[in-house]
Amino acid sequence: MEIPTLCCIFVPYLESSYISTMIKVSETAKSKVLQLMQEDGFDPSKDYVRVGVKSGGCSGLSYDLKFDKSQIDGDKLFEDNGVKIVVDTKSFLYLIGTTLEYSGGLNGAGFVFNNPNANRTCGCGESFSL
Repeated sequence: MEIPTLCCIFVPYLESSYISTMIKVSETAKSKVLQLMQEDGFDPSKDYVRVGVKSGGCSGLSYDLKFDKSQIDGDKLFEDNGVKIVVDTKSFLYLIGTTLEYSGGLNGAGFVFNNPNANRTCGCGESFSL
C-alpha cells in the first residue's frame, strides 16, 4: 500500500483554510504587473502571473515569477487586487500568506516577496529558506 506524501495530505486542508490569504498583491505590484503584462503582449483580464518556488539562490530556495497564458493540471488559481495568479501544487505550501510587492527604490527596482514562512532570506530578497 502506497503512503501519500505530506503534500497530498495537507494541500486539501490548506486550500480550504487559507485560500483567501494565499498571495496578496500590493497596489504598486499590481500597477507594475499590469504594465509589464501589456508590454509583453499578455492580457491581464485573461492571462496569469505564474508564481513558484525552485531550488537555488544563496539561501536555498528562490522565487520564480513569469507571465503565462494557460493553467497546467494541478495549478491553484488565486486572484487578488485584480491580478490572477497561478501556483503549482509544490510551490503552494511555501507561498501561503505571501505578499507580492514592487520596489522602485535606489537599491534597485523589482518585485519583492514578503513571505511569512521564510526563516531566513538573502540580502537581495530573491531567495529564502524555511
